[in-house]
Amino acid sequence: MNAPRLGLVDWRLPVSGPDAVLLAARLGADGIQLDLGGPGRTPWLDEADRLRALQSVLVETGVSPLAISVNVLNDIGLTAKEGTAAARQVRLLINRAFDVAVELGIRLVLVPSFRCSAIDTPLALASTARRLRWACAEAQKRDLLVATENVLAPIQLQQLMTRVGSPNLRVMLDTGNPRSVGLDPLSVLQAAGSMLADQIHIKNPDGDTPLSVEDPAILKTIEALRWTDFTIDALVLENDYRNGELDRISADLGWLRLQTAAHPRHHFTA
Repeated sequence: MNAPRLGLVDWRLPVSGPDAVLLAARLGADGIQLDLGGPGRTPWLDEADRLRALQSVLVETGVSPLAISVNVLNDIGLTAKEGTAAARQVRLLINRAFDVAVELGIRLVLVPSFRCSAIDTPLALASTARRLRWACAEAQKRDLLVATENVLAPIQLQQLMTRVGSPNLRVMLDTGNPRSVGLDPLSVLQAAGSMLADQIHIKNPDGDTPLSVEDPAILKTIEALRWTDFTIDALVLENDYRNGELDRISADLGWLRLQTAAHPRHHFTA
């Protein structure tokens, strides 16, 4: 039985976009999640020359583009009040991500809820649900999936999923983020149920500790995924490698490959 694909995220690498794809190929990763970019981040992914270069290296390397993430929303606020310039910008950015996803043949678009987009009040939860409901409707026209990534407790997460009420909404499970607020990743997995995204972020809460430390929460999450009826396509490393220590990436990829190959199940399929 095949193990899931292993991926990287370009926003945690010392390079981004086309260069990140080349690095992923060099390190033996199967796929990569890409950031849309933006002010204070990286060049916009949909700049014509950058997008052409990206398409070229994806073909050249065989690295799979797994998802597009609109991380710049964390600097603007997904919950921006309707009718404001910020709200208009949020919609524009999400649509830009959808367009890039279609251009690259990617099905999953990540809409994160951290910092300025944090879901930290009932009003923020309601606003996020409205914006995600709109995003899911737009994505459905393009046959795309929208994944929310947040640190909501299971009850609030289920409330969000119910309020959005869209069949193409997914929940991005992360092994590190929930623990930063005292939650067990397994509780998020259980709350998400069939709405779980088939790509999982693997990292420690500090984003730095090597996976070889074998954190129990990561081990338990991988084991739970192995036995679930849900098919997992990719496990994606999101530890912070921006300092350029490539041996850390290789070590984490190697550790994760061993874990998924140790007791493969048919639910871990590529």
